[in-house]
Amino acid sequence: MESPSRPHRVVVLALPGVLPLDLGIPLQVFGSWPDAPYALEVCAERPGRVPVHGGPDLYVPDGLESLAAADTVIVPGCAELSPPSPEVGAALRAAAERGARAVSICTGAFVLAAAGLLDGRRATTHWQHAAALAAAYPRVAVDPKVLYVDEGAVLTSAGVAAGLDLCLHLVRSDHGARVANQRARTLVAAPHREGGQAQYIDLPPSAPPGAGLARLHEWVLEHLHLPLSVDGLARRAGVSRRTLIRRFHAGTGLPPMRWLLEARLARARELLESTDLTVEAVARRCGLGTPGNVRALFREHVGVPPSAYRAAFRPPPPP
Repeated sequence: MESPSRPHRVVVLALPGVLPLDLGIPLQVFGSWPDAPYALEVCAERPGRVPVHGGPDLYVPDGLESLAAADTVIVPGCAELSPPSPEVGAALRAAAERGARAVSICTGAFVLAAAGLLDGRRATTHWQHAAALAAAYPRVAVDPKVLYVDEGAVLTSAGVAAGLDLCLHLVRSDHGARVANQRARTLVAAPHREGGQAQYIDLPPSAPPGAGLARLHEWVLEHLHLPLSVDGLARRAGVSRRTLIRRFHAGTGLPPMRWLLEARLARARELLESTDLTVEAVARRCGLGTPGNVRALFREHVGVPPSAYRAAFRPPPPP
């Protein structure tokens, strides 16, 4: 959790041929916060004009020296997959050795790999380029299927929207589920998706992503306390059990009950952060059963028991 004494400094490295959406995602997520938990900067290899793939050039007044004071460095994807200059690699390694968190979006993973920051680690990138990343950098354990990989000090994401999932994951790690969910709502972003979800899903022609399930999702999120089942959700959606499962997988990449469990855990996190409810009351409101079940689920999926999560992310009382 971040210290309240100063904002966490996020520096986005814009290299020539940067993909505009990959660049825009961290700017949207980490910029313009009302209470300034993050300070956002953009830097380039050298101050001046940076070519943007498919768009007008970007003027960046700051160079690599900005990385020297970064808490998090984010490298968006670029159209070209050629290795960066030795100066860029050295600056990224120096930032990582100093303790900065290194993050890539899409093909930005090639830049981190060239700097040696992915050696011996799991990583991902856009599925279309995963084989090229694995071939060029055999010391990297490339997973082409997941949305993002969190290796602690180094995090990588798949392409396009997965970069948004990863950036919101960073906010969640820094400030908890309540703050991340508030930011997601501000951005009109999709509900939280775990990094292990699939990058891409083969869709049957008759079932476009999320078809007919938006209202059901909203209803479920308002009724998490109820005993819900696949058959009950199918009846509510007016479809067969098989169709419901197929459409859930097409829209979310998850079976219905796994999606429901993640929704319940997300709500439990919010309640632990924002209320004084006991674990028993949280379990009841979220449909998670007994307090013992909540504790077991938190250890398995969050990594800490509910009490430790509350202690880490509950805002301190006013002085």
